[in-house]
Amino acid sequence: MKKYIVEFIGTFFLVFTVGMAVHSGSALAPLAIGASLMVMIFAGGHISGGHFNPAVTLAVWIRGKLPLKDVIPYWIAQLLAGVVAALIVNQLHGQVLTPATHLVTNSLIVEFLFTFALAWVVLNTATSKGTLDNSFYGLAIGFTVMTGAVAVGSISGGAFNPAVGLGVFMMGFEHLSQLGVYLAANLAGGAVAAAAFKKLVVE
Repeated sequence: MKKYIVEFIGTFFLVFTVGMAVHSGSALAPLAIGASLMVMIFAGGHISGGHFNPAVTLAVWIRGKLPLKDVIPYWIAQLLAGVVAALIVNQLHGQVLTPATHLVTNSLIVEFLFTFALAWVVLNTATSKGTLDNSFYGLAIGFTVMTGAVAVGSISGGAFNPAVGLGVFMMGFEHLSQLGVYLAANLAGGAVAAAAFKKLVVE
């Protein structure tokens, strides 16, 4: 149960930061989001692995570093955290009434690519024997999200995480169809990253 609570806490603060940072209109929003993920990974990674993302949980399970019995509870904790974070953001700011519009094909491409990149970094820095007991993995993972948000946020909204996708949908930033894009592209990106890791990385 401790692992699931930690996954809830970390995902909550990630999604809450996304909503509040985007509402602020600050150019530093991507940095705040990446930093939020980084510090939550450093805070909770030793307890739960610090996934805070259903796509990462899928990748870690496929890679063989998470028992199957934990996958669904992790997903429930992460998605529930996204819902609770969205409700609080909406209480503070109100729901956005005009969602963004993104091209589906372009969104699918960039969400897949950067979720692949995120899961690839997680697997190589947080689960690999070659980087065992390192102290930089949280920074590497957080900066991957920051990089993706800066690079392709304007194309897809830059979720790279189904829990974030659910949260921003509930906040009114995205259409329901974009939530479907996030689910499909993000889970696929995580799965392909895990397959690539198992094929390419010598363990």
